[in-house]
Amino acid sequence: MISSFKQPVALAFFLVLVMAMGACNAPESNEPAATTPAVAQETETVEYYSLRPEAEKAFGYTHAVRLGNDIKVSGAVSMDDAGNPTAKGDLLQQMKNCYADLDKILKHYGCTFDDVVVENVFTTNMPEFLKQSGYRNSIYTKQFPTGSWLGVKELALPDFLIEIELEVHKSK
Repeated sequence: MISSFKQPVALAFFLVLVMAMGACNAPESNEPAATTPAVAQETETVEYYSLRPEAEKAFGYTHAVRLGNDIKVSGAVSMDDAGNPTAKGDLLQQMKNCYADLDKILKHYGCTFDDVVVENVFTTNMPEFLKQSGYRNSIYTKQFPTGSWLGVKELALPDFLIEIELEVHKSK
């Protein structure tokens, strides 16, 4: 037991000794010790925006948040001001309703779809979405953002067929 204990202790002592000798052989410098510079922290205001305050409060989210030049937009679904699904069973109309709501949010921040850098689409009917996805050409007229198209089992309410979330960057 004692001999098996001595080997790790001797190895640890040797490593400490080597590191200490290396520190002693470090070149001398006449430079004063570096100090950590004071970093001025820019305080950015976080701006929350609710498109439908009552529905958002009931569901527990805020539709958009801006921090500096970046805006995160929660997934838009086809709903009325009370939070009830609209255009039931019509994926194309739901998509149009989503983009109409997203446009209102973008305009609130002085942005357009040209400022969108990420778009994620969630749908419960991917074949129908693929069939109707050409509508996006009328939304993104300069370039398409990055993003993903995801087929999902369900969204927040059974009548929602599509949900679209965005990330936006607006240069000053």
